[in-house]
Amino acid sequence: MINDNKIDCFVLAAGNVADTVSGLKACPAVNSVTLVEAAGSKADVPGCGKLSVDSMQSTAAVKAIAAAAKAPLTLLYTKPDVLQLGYQALERIALIAADCGAGMLYADHYHLKDGVRAKAPVIDYQFGSLRDDFDFGSVLVFSTDALKESASRMTADYKAAGLYDLRLKLSQKYAVEHINEYLYTDVERDTRSSGQKIYDYCDPRNNAVQLEMEAACTDHLKQIGAYLAPTDFRDVDFDSEAFDAEATVVIPVLNRVRVIRDAIKSVLSQEADFKFNLIVVDNHSTDGTSEAIDEFSADPRLIHIIPERTDLGIGGCWNVAANDPRCGKFIIGLDSDDIYATPATLRTMVAQFYRENAAMVCGTYKMVDVKLNEIPPGIIDHHEWTPDNGRNNALHVNGFGGPRAFYTPVYRTLQLPDTCYGEDYAMGLMVCRNYRVGRVYDVMTLARRWDDNTDANLDINKENANNLYKDRIRTWEVKARIQKNKNK
Repeated sequence: MINDNKIDCFVLAAGNVADTVSGLKACPAVNSVTLVEAAGSKADVPGCGKLSVDSMQSTAAVKAIAAAAKAPLTLLYTKPDVLQLGYQALERIALIAADCGAGMLYADHYHLKDGVRAKAPVIDYQFGSLRDDFDFGSVLVFSTDALKESASRMTADYKAAGLYDLRLKLSQKYAVEHINEYLYTDVERDTRSSGQKIYDYCDPRNNAVQLEMEAACTDHLKQIGAYLAPTDFRDVDFDSEAFDAEATVVIPVLNRVRVIRDAIKSVLSQEADFKFNLIVVDNHSTDGTSEAIDEFSADPRLIHIIPERTDLGIGGCWNVAANDPRCGKFIIGLDSDDIYATPATLRTMVAQFYRENAAMVCGTYKMVDVKLNEIPPGIIDHHEWTPDNGRNNALHVNGFGGPRAFYTPVYRTLQLPDTCYGEDYAMGLMVCRNYRVGRVYDVMTLARRWDDNTDANLDINKENANNLYKDRIRTWEVKARIQKNKNK
């Protein structure tokens, strides 16, 4: 070995675990291998220890592993499939652990998909990497001292959030190191598209698990000084400025000739007892979208803007509309792919502003195909948002819901980042830091999924880029909240 950092390995006693154990024991860096098994399991591999736990994800399992680990480093393999280590992979991890003194290490790797090996790069861990589904891969290596110390600070007894709680606790005192090298191969178990995976945290079937994750994240925010109390809000003065229109719908669009007419019709057919208009910011479409928009030019409520700039993203298009003098008191979004589910959407959303004295209101949407047939996961109501903890839980989940609406004067003080992904999430976090966010739990929008959605069927590099950016947004927001609390 290059150094003396021996590793105690803990692997799930499932599947063809004997092959995984054989591969581990062939590595000079390995000190011992322990099978982590459910009570009553009959798994038996000669030369291995046994640890009976309810689940590797539980607090009890984390504490049991921490107590059993003796070598300087501890490895957890979290999948039941065969692990194939790269040449001298563990020796490489041990060397980096010794050099940088990290509390936890994880690495890029390969996935086997239908017998074909494909690269599975992961992203850097940040201060704001608070999602419980952050992809570390299936091999986690800890400094055993950091593991034991972090586990000693775990006071809650979670069934599903144990590993999540561990890495949050660990990140408070120790570095989490990403090794940008392909060090092992495992089997890809979740082969769904990116457009399906992003809604897992909204699935009601996962509610009990998500409540545990929320509790762990909220505790973490308290520990690092980023927690915000449920009563610390600024009031909104809806008479602070005069507006010609009560509401403006904004549709940013680029090359959506197949769907833009439906979106426009759903806005112009809204039934409201106040004046509203529609600003379509056409980002230099070339497929006939511009001409399709102009088909509605006889309606004075439609404002068709083609920006002078040619470098705008979705956020920039929103900002063009929000800063236009014709914009109304409340600005309400609609993606060019979607349509409003009811002619009462605008008046329902506007009423919620006044009802909750909110600076932002988020609605509920239903997933449908292009023909408006409901598709899984169906209704996305973001039930995880609660008045007492929504603004904190927003840092743990990956979105706010839709349609999204804002009180225009507050919007103009913040402005969306000029990006094409995560821009609305960034605005939501900034708003709820200081203001109330209202919720409408009736379906307001039909969100159409088709082959040209911006978050559907992304390749791994684009998906990673999106996740890295959202984690960066959370990092900035966590720092801002810590500063807000210090200033108080």
